[in-house]
Amino acid sequence: MSCFYSYSGSMTSAAKTPQPSFSSWVGLVPGVLFSFLAVAFSLLVNSYVPILSVMLVAILLGVLARNTFPLPSILESGLAFSAKHLLRVGVVLLGLQLIVSDIVDLGLGMILVVIAVVGVGFALTFLIGCAMRLSLTQTLLIAGGFSICGAAAVAAVDGVIETKDNEEVVTAVGLVVIFGTLMIPIVPILGALIGFDPVTTGVWAGASTHEVAQVVAIGGTLGEDALAGAVVVKLARVLMLAPMMATISLWRRHAIRSGRELPGMGSEGGKLPPVMPAFVAGFILMVLIRWMGVVPPSVLMPLKFLQTALLASAMFALGTGVCLKDFVKVGPRPFVLAAASTCVVALVALVGVLLA
Repeated sequence: MSCFYSYSGSMTSAAKTPQPSFSSWVGLVPGVLFSFLAVAFSLLVNSYVPILSVMLVAILLGVLARNTFPLPSILESGLAFSAKHLLRVGVVLLGLQLIVSDIVDLGLGMILVVIAVVGVGFALTFLIGCAMRLSLTQTLLIAGGFSICGAAAVAAVDGVIETKDNEEVVTAVGLVVIFGTLMIPIVPILGALIGFDPVTTGVWAGASTHEVAQVVAIGGTLGEDALAGAVVVKLARVLMLAPMMATISLWRRHAIRSGRELPGMGSEGGKLPPVMPAFVAGFILMVLIRWMGVVPPSVLMPLKFLQTALLASAMFALGTGVCLKDFVKVGPRPFVLAAASTCVVALVALVGVLLA
């Protein structure tokens, strides 16, 4: 068996995915069940060590499983399904966690700060990555994850650009976890040195830190009011997922129409991607449904759990597509870009909080 499964790299290419028959649906079951067993273990680890996010544990388990013993071929189609389709369903369900009225209550100034953090953070990360001659796809994945909402944004960017190299997705997720975790002690310390009160420090954390879980960890050390402010600001950044994914898709369409080469992306030279991918439209729909208040509160928590499980199963499946002997070729440049992006996002957020 080759180092990568057949879905690795080009697993999101629709042109290579035949219409499934009943037998093929049945064939998905072993791999999907295997990924959810990994999710169960990841949830257990997270319950004992909360600083280790479920998605991080899942992706590490996937890499470990792939590199310690040969996985049966019967798992391949189900893992491919998890890596692509369950991931997108998880991103869609993420929209149910956003409360638009809370974000509006932040006020125009703070909303503009969020837009600046995401827009400037993404643009400068992209430019720095290009200057470093990092691959286009790796640069986009890191820019999305660090400026918007961590692993979920990495997954969403991957869904739009159809990354061919699986290890680039894993690298971006790993970097989000590493640098976001470093922010957990750094932000409160710097906030105190600057003279911020706990609430202001929480707002800065929400505007600058990568993962929601990391923001919660920071806010939890600062008090309930700081935690509430941090989470709302962070969710405002999550809301930027839809316009940013639509922008990337439009850019990709323009590049293809212009005949420009987009190395590392699926469907290279093929048909145009949709203006708005279906899963992004689904994300927007879920935001609107939550805004209208038609989902009972008793249902939201189970759906949040399902969303986490789906994204974690996808992370595990992505991890099983990576060989460590190929992963080591990544080199230091993604880490340098991740550090630069973290600094850019934190500084833009800091200036915004001071001015807001």
